Amino acid sequence: MAPLRWGIASAGKISHDFANAVGTLPATDHRVVAVAARKLADAEKFAALHGIGTAHEGYDALAKNPDVDVVYIGAVNNAHYELVLLMLEHGKHVLCEKPLCLNEGQSKRLVKRAAEQKLFLMEAIWSRFFPFYRQLRERIDRGDLGKIEEVEVEFGFVLSDIDRLRLKSLGGGTVLDLGVYTIQVCLWAFGGTAPEKVVASGVTNDEGVDVEVTAELHFPGGGVGRMKTSALHQLKNTAVVRGSKGNITLHDFWCPLKFTDLDGTTQEDKLPVARHPFNFMNSSGLRYEAEEVRQCITAGRLQSTSVTHTDSLRIAHIQDEIRKQVGVVFPEDAQFAL
Repeated sequence: MAPLRWGIASAGKISHDFANAVGTLPATDHRVVAVAARKLADAEKFAALHGIGTAHEGYDALAKNPDVDVVYIGAVNNAHYELVLLMLEHGKHVLCEKPLCLNEGQSKRLVKRAAEQKLFLMEAIWSRFFPFYRQLRERIDRGDLGKIEEVEVEFGFVLSDIDRLRLKSLGGGTVLDLGVYTIQVCLWAFGGTAPEKVVASGVTNDEGVDVEVTAELHFPGGGVGRMKTSALHQLKNTAVVRGSKGNITLHDFWCPLKFTDLDGTTQEDKLPVARHPFNFMNSSGLRYEAEEVRQCITAGRLQSTSVTHTDSLRIAHIQDEIRKQVGVVFPEDAQFAL
């Protein structure tokens, strides 16, 4: 079987890490064949570093490239909607960096378009493909933790001077950037069920985007997901899943290589070394989501069972609700009202 041919949209830091991680997978299964950026020089530099045959100026050319099967979108948050739409219109499968969009309205339109075009679309919630996430899912499903009662998760770094997080014009804020991770781990632990109630409070910057948020997700049956995100402080960055029979902890929970079991013992995992250094922690683990995409497309599936379209719409809905309670409004919210 021929390898899955990837195109990369945007030549920034996360795209570098994704291409680098794909390079750790068998070349018989995956090949990055093209990269596009707004400036040709950026695409060419990226292509030279990663040994990619084609560099495009602008995203239209990538969308029209007949040699590309699937496009990875690593652009800033507020560009996701237009880029995913562009790729779907030109018959490309899509893996889009999280958050899928700025709000639920945009996300719904993309999911609908992908279904109409019969194309694969997945939000790149890479966490869920790490072996320890899969293990957690199996343990919960088997009943090892008993009834899931609480998830306590916090995610924070000193990021207040980072533009993609700080600026409203780029779709900034911790809810979209970090909250997508804390929300998804709560949903994962509670089996994907939607919360009945969301209670949130937070701090906004002079741009009107959130820099710190505390939220509770109340699930049917009394379970609670307690989450905190911060761009002001370094937090513990663990997710503790508490059940009636005990707890499991994911350390560095968004890309965990360490797992504390019910009996208090700790397991550790390793990732392969790639050709180049990575920009972000444990980014070699992006290989897991790339392989999931290949397996889905090969099998003719239009969505992943681990990050379904329903999951992405639920996450977007919760993010909208948290932003509303904290007082963060994007221009796109009125434009894409439900």
